[in-house]
Amino acid sequence: MVRDGWLGALFGHSSASALFFETRLEPVPNADHEAGLSKFDMTDAVGTVDVVIVASAFGMDAVRKDGHLKWADASKQAGAAAFEVRRELFADEADAAPQALRALGKSIAELGLWSVYSTPASLYTSDGHLDADALRLALDEATAFGARFVKLQLGGFVSEANGAAIANHLRGANVRLVVENGQLAEGGSLAQFTGLFDALKREGHADLLGMTFDIGNWAWRDVAPLDAAGPLAAHVEYIHCKTTVGEGARRFPAAPAAGDTQFAAVLDTLPRHVPRGIEFPFDASRIDADAAHYVAWLAAA
Repeated sequence: MVRDGWLGALFGHSSASALFFETRLEPVPNADHEAGLSKFDMTDAVGTVDVVIVASAFGMDAVRKDGHLKWADASKQAGAAAFEVRRELFADEADAAPQALRALGKSIAELGLWSVYSTPASLYTSDGHLDADALRLALDEATAFGARFVKLQLGGFVSEANGAAIANHLRGANVRLVVENGQLAEGGSLAQFTGLFDALKREGHADLLGMTFDIGNWAWRDVAPLDAAGPLAAHVEYIHCKTTVGEGARRFPAAPAAGDTQFAAVLDTLPRHVPRGIEFPFDASRIDADAAHYVAWLAAA
């Protein structure tokens, strides 16, 4: 999912508003490693792109109650190529133990899905320093799980990327690190992301990590997604697909409308071959049909 060929080697609610009110606040490689990353084309023979279903699309309560595997299976039945596990949706901390993660990852792989491991942890602390402990834990968990991507929030990045230290942590890791634009001011500004990739280039680690571009999250920062897509497209390796309804504290993620030209323009600006994740709520009254409909639509959008 890599830009220009790079790739990592790789809720029970009655309404959409209730569903996402609970989730809208998201925390809320060195040269040797890079050389080992495989090139991977996320498009299939007919030109559609891999679609990932994010666990939270099925409902936070449902995932905590039934576990991720049930919903990974539902994702497979819907035609998805991959499933995103959310650490914050584990019912118990024991679910994040290495043995449990290995078992979950193996079961998801046996469904024929590849996976994303998402943690609400941030790569940088609020004072701008690399959070090495958070990175190490995320990498250890994602490796045990067998994820293709490990996704963190950006956090409080200021000016220094600490690329050499990140590269040291990534040495030998068979997972691609991506950071996501969040909904909060810290870790959600366009300037932070352009600054991060500029800093990595300046430090000699331009291809060290990639970005998860969350289309809907820019609304919380009053940034037009298309304005962010241009400057960041070269770094985008995974896309979270959603739009928003409402304003301010009553703003919630929602499914893009089929005729949403702004959403389509963002997809056209971002790399066409990178995987697209469904991160909006399915209709609980017809969840399987809704999932299958949106997988097929997004794959061809």
